[in-house]
Amino acid sequence: MEKITTTRLIEMKQRGEKITALTAYDCPTARLLNEAGIDVVLVGDSVGMVKLGYESTLSVNMEDMLYHARSVKKGNSRAFLAVDMPFLSYESKPSDAVYNAGLLVKIGGAEAVKLEGGREMLKSIRAVIEAKIPVIGHLGLTPQGIHKFGGYKVQGRDPKSAQKMIDDALALEESGVFMLVLECIPAGLAKKITSLLSIPTIGIGAGPHCDGQVLVTDDLLGLSGMSPKFVKKYANLQGDISKAVKKYRKEVRASRFPSRSNSY
Repeated sequence: MEKITTTRLIEMKQRGEKITALTAYDCPTARLLNEAGIDVVLVGDSVGMVKLGYESTLSVNMEDMLYHARSVKKGNSRAFLAVDMPFLSYESKPSDAVYNAGLLVKIGGAEAVKLEGGREMLKSIRAVIEAKIPVIGHLGLTPQGIHKFGGYKVQGRDPKSAQKMIDDALALEESGVFMLVLECIPAGLAKKITSLLSIPTIGIGAGPHCDGQVLVTDDLLGLSGMSPKFVKKYANLQGDISKAVKKYRKEVRASRFPSRSNSY
């Protein structure tokens, strides 16, 4: 299958072809997502909560992201590979944003980086784009701002905040961002933003009208133990793994494993 690029993703929006995106944090998962035909593989800073045991994404650092990005890169072939920039890797000054984004591309293998925030992040976003690194924007519930929001809450419910998000989205597109993630916002607002932009929107908890959807793979597989409203579980691997491990323990205790067929 044809390699997915920034140009291909924009063309998919123009054709009305939905974009599929999922997270990956290791080589085997990336390989499986590619074999299944997923368009965008995101190495999300959600790795902190899903794999590293952190309470939020705020503890994730560049070392974490580079390690997992390199692992995913080894299993990636067709999909477009995007990597989150972790908290405090781009906010302080544009030169930091360029340096850290460059590391994610040069060492991590990223084909684009994702930054959270609206117009307040334009200087850093423009600097990264000027350094020839594609940027994905992220509006709505931005997990790195969790303390500012006072929890994981739907954003853009009132007219003032909704208009601000529309203005931010337009500003991000004008700055050169080629794709935009919309997280936990009303479906009607996501529909309006999607219709106003020529770049693709990727929703997570933003209704069906975005140009594509993204989920944390461990959530849809029933591995993370998390089940927010916007997640649909397509499997219950947590339950399957628990059953398998308990059966293994029971057979070892009863000397039924290994059997003759498992021995040399």
